Amino acid sequence: MFDPYSSEFLDDPYPTYARLREESPAFYDGTWELTFFTRHDDVTAILKDRDRFGRDFRHRLEPAEVDQDLYRRIYPPQWPTWARYIRESFIDLEPPRHTRLRRLVSKAFTRRSSEAFRPRLEGAAAGIVDKALESGTLDVIEDFATPIPVAMIAELMGLPARDHQQVLDWSHAIVKVFDQNVSDADGEAAESATKDFVAYLEEVVDMRRKNRGEDLISSMIDVEDAGDTLTDEEIVGTSILTLNAGHEATVHAIGNGLLALARDDAQYQRLHQAEARVETAVDELLRYDSPLQMFERWVLVDTEVAGVRLAKGSKVGLLFGSANHDPEVFGDPGSLDLARQPNPHVSFGAGLHYCVGAPLARVELEAAFGSFASRVAGIELREASGRIHSLVFRGLENLRVDIEAA
Repeated sequence: MFDPYSSEFLDDPYPTYARLREESPAFYDGTWELTFFTRHDDVTAILKDRDRFGRDFRHRLEPAEVDQDLYRRIYPPQWPTWARYIRESFIDLEPPRHTRLRRLVSKAFTRRSSEAFRPRLEGAAAGIVDKALESGTLDVIEDFATPIPVAMIAELMGLPARDHQQVLDWSHAIVKVFDQNVSDADGEAAESATKDFVAYLEEVVDMRRKNRGEDLISSMIDVEDAGDTLTDEEIVGTSILTLNAGHEATVHAIGNGLLALARDDAQYQRLHQAEARVETAVDELLRYDSPLQMFERWVLVDTEVAGVRLAKGSKVGLLFGSANHDPEVFGDPGSLDLARQPNPHVSFGAGLHYCVGAPLARVELEAAFGSFASRVAGIELREASGRIHSLVFRGLENLRVDIEAA
């Protein structure tokens, strides 16, 4: 009924989601040990319901009150460093710990502060496209989607260019543990990468304490609110979260978006000819093939959603990709419409845990797609292969396109 690792699903999950929304809008999967929700109304309601659901449970329940298999998957005891630094970042916490950490770091991610990066991002994207136009071919993932967010996030953190590839390698290893099918080898690699990443960032924090810069780590060292400050461990954990989230999802968003545009020339021409605003186009590309397809929530009380009983201490899986294609909310959801408005997609989440980096991500994506569309008159798909083996992330390993100068 639901095999998220089959080649058919990885290639195109949306027909499966359509069937599930009709036949089983809420269903339990024994492999994941989650009750999955597919409809937009249910997904958004759960995301916003702090009384019954949480990203964490420890503010309301004791570990003994939750499903122990799930507990070990979320906080794997065999990989303690990963669990400590990845699961203790504010994205995985609830108030009051979430409130405190988010308040102290959110100033770096406002739309105003993010706009400062736009000229550099547009310049970087333009340089890549101009060089590719000389040959007429662009390796989207390696040469366009990856370097733009990596350079931006590394600059935001004040990390030297020579370390960018190492940071990428650590990030790729760490995020594999989010999926249910993680192997022991992948888990050990993630634990080792986390240890190395932590040690690296501890050195960076120590250097910034001695010599401040104009970067996020320096800002986190200096930040103070009513006498409250961030500990070194919190700075390191937030830095890892920023680097992982700021890179992985953005790379996939650019790759998925350019693949969609290569397959729909009429829509691409609307962007190229400025008939569709790039801001609106970015929202539609995020909806159409979201880079983040699934998030989980703990059930904090015995309750019921959409006629399905949920036990306290269990978990639910929220299928963002399905919610973003719900025909009850989006007209003709399987069609790309770069001028779609309104567009209440859930690609950045909703409620208390709405993505704190969303303003920065929008600037990145607007710069990438805007610079590309202004320089490229036509885009033709040459190769799209290697879907990421994940239910959480959706992206490509390889995407090559032929491009024609404007």
